[in-house]
Amino acid sequence: MDQSDAPQRTRALHWIDSKIDAFNRNQLSFTGKHLEISMNYVIKDENVTIAGIKSCFYLEEVLSIGVLFVEEGYRYKGLGSMLLNKVEQKAKAKGAKLAHLYTFDFQAKDFYLKQGYDIFGVLENCPKTGHKCYYLKKSL
Repeated sequence: MDQSDAPQRTRALHWIDSKIDAFNRNQLSFTGKHLEISMNYVIKDENVTIAGIKSCFYLEEVLSIGVLFVEEGYRYKGLGSMLLNKVEQKAKAKGAKLAHLYTFDFQAKDFYLKQGYDIFGVLENCPKTGHKCYYLKKSL
């Protein structure tokens, strides 16, 4: 197997993305303009980022929440709910019907349940023995 330099790896990763995108377009008869639209936002206190969300609206119907994080001293003040609601509403306005995400047992499962998400799958002993990874979804 080749050990390639950074530019070659970047080209290879772009090649992988373009191939799976073309495959997905073909399989789903997707003729829309964008397979994916990033929906990323941060909240700052003065010049310091205190909360943020990284999400992706894809195939013009689905919102995937990648990361939602609120700095510890700013939790329980509605910032996470505000960020989550913002991306859900923006995705819904673009036609999203479903949102999904995963979270570990030591992260924000209860938060997402309070936001109307339902658990549809659980991985035991993930990311380590004794922990769980929860998969959640919400109809928009």
